[in-house]
Amino acid sequence: MANIYQSVIEELLQPAGVTINRNDPAGITVHDDRFYRRVLLDGSLGLGESYIDGWWDSDAPDEFLYRLINSNIEEQLKTNVKIWWQILKARMFNLQGRLQSERDIKLHYNTGNDLFERMLDKYMIYSCGYWANASDLDEAQEHKLDLICRKLKLAPGQQVLDIGCGWGGLAQYAAEKYGVFVTGITLSAEQERVAIQRCRGLSVKILLQDYRDLHGRFDRIVSVGMFEHVGYRNYDRFMSVVQQCLKNDGLFLLHCIGSNESRVTTDAWINRYIFPGGMMPSVAQIGRAIEKKFIIQDWHNFGHDYDYTLMAWLRNFKAAWYQIKDRYGDRFYRMWVYYLCLSAASFRANKNNLWQIVLTKPGYSEVYQSVR
Repeated sequence: MANIYQSVIEELLQPAGVTINRNDPAGITVHDDRFYRRVLLDGSLGLGESYIDGWWDSDAPDEFLYRLINSNIEEQLKTNVKIWWQILKARMFNLQGRLQSERDIKLHYNTGNDLFERMLDKYMIYSCGYWANASDLDEAQEHKLDLICRKLKLAPGQQVLDIGCGWGGLAQYAAEKYGVFVTGITLSAEQERVAIQRCRGLSVKILLQDYRDLHGRFDRIVSVGMFEHVGYRNYDRFMSVVQQCLKNDGLFLLHCIGSNESRVTTDAWINRYIFPGGMMPSVAQIGRAIEKKFIIQDWHNFGHDYDYTLMAWLRNFKAAWYQIKDRYGDRFYRMWVYYLCLSAASFRANKNNLWQIVLTKPGYSEVYQSVR
């Protein structure tokens, strides 16, 4: 049966220019023949899990995954009757369920600050950098921080709310460079601890708090890389909270990953191992959430910069692995490499976007000039 499954997979991969066991840098080497059936049964989840299990390798997993995503194999699966017949036979082969294999479903990105300190830039920004005129990750992230501050038209003395402040890099930068007062909120105690340390002595307040509990009024509000965790059922609530907290003449900047289609789920592998409950909004979903609340002043997409950012993180992660490998172990290494490569591939293939959206209340009276 393994040969049947292998022939189906090879047929699927052929239009993508991907080869198996042929010394192709962007191809794959299969170490365990159970790989073929597992991928047919479990799709993207099986592909990622079989990589963690060491059933296949690639010299360039990011390029392999890019070719896979770019060829729209998922659409082929929906329309190819021959392939569906083979999948049906694979499912019937074991009526007790799917391929039984050791899966640690409790494994998720149980990461620590020691990992992120080594993988990220000096500001510890865990979101897309801005690579126009940048030569390395530090410059790309600093350019992104300054781009945000200029889009928000920050001025000394303003009260700024940072929803999902991470390790406090943006709060630090805005307070130091623009003389504003920043309130940052996060749900991570580890991030809170580092952010407080990072911003010590600055006009910054870091709170361990949910966005739904926010009160007060702010001149500027910013949210970077947090909206992907809100969930489509809560988009309207999130925007209502921002509307209530933003002054009438204020500016709100939303920085988030965006999907080309409206979805209510995410990739099965990413959901299980990296971002449980994560979800990328679409233009339509954001539009419905801001209707009658905000006016769009600017919408900037630089999704390809996330490809560069993720590959920079991957290089940093690999270079520093020897320092932290005893804590995390080999399975975590393969999981993290796959996560970074899969994410980079999706942006490279234009399946995901990176949006910075500037919003104002309907009564905003100034003429907003876009900033790049």
